[in-house]
Amino acid sequence: MIYVALLHSIVLAPGRRVVMSDLRDLAVDIGYRNPRTLVSTGNLVFEADVTQPGETETRLEAAFKARFGKPVDIIVRRGTDWLGLAKSNPFPDGEGSQVIVRVMRKPLAPSAIETLRPHADAKQRLAITGGDLWIDFAGKPSEWKLLSALTTKRMGIGTLRNWNTVRGLAEMIG
Repeated sequence: MIYVALLHSIVLAPGRRVVMSDLRDLAVDIGYRNPRTLVSTGNLVFEADVTQPGETETRLEAAFKARFGKPVDIIVRRGTDWLGLAKSNPFPDGEGSQVIVRVMRKPLAPSAIETLRPHADAKQRLAITGGDLWIDFAGKPSEWKLLSALTTKRMGIGTLRNWNTVRGLAEMIG
């Protein structure tokens, strides 16, 4: 079965990031097959025997901490689920780098949008599909205060990916 793993952060220390070849090696070392990465931001596609995504997250997180000495949250989705996520984009008309999805470990409740509204600009669109939060930032995400409201403390464990990355991973899966 094909899986997608998204690392919340690949920064190990100031000026030191995980190199994608090291991430692929880690996946092979723990028994995953055909690991490939997309861009250098912690996106891994691999093949493995069928397991629950939560078990795969736990295994990857433990291996990452053992190898790199730092804990990191890793979100895992089955390939078929990732393709469903890509098809669920409620803002396909948005600019690829400005439409962001916060891929969640546990699904968000619809009320999460109301928690974020005070931080959003009127031009920004928000939606939850399949428990993941989609945002059309209507500009560079780094220029808006909404980005700083998307913390683990407020939202739960998750990680952000832009629409270009979501599509790229979907293409890798096929």
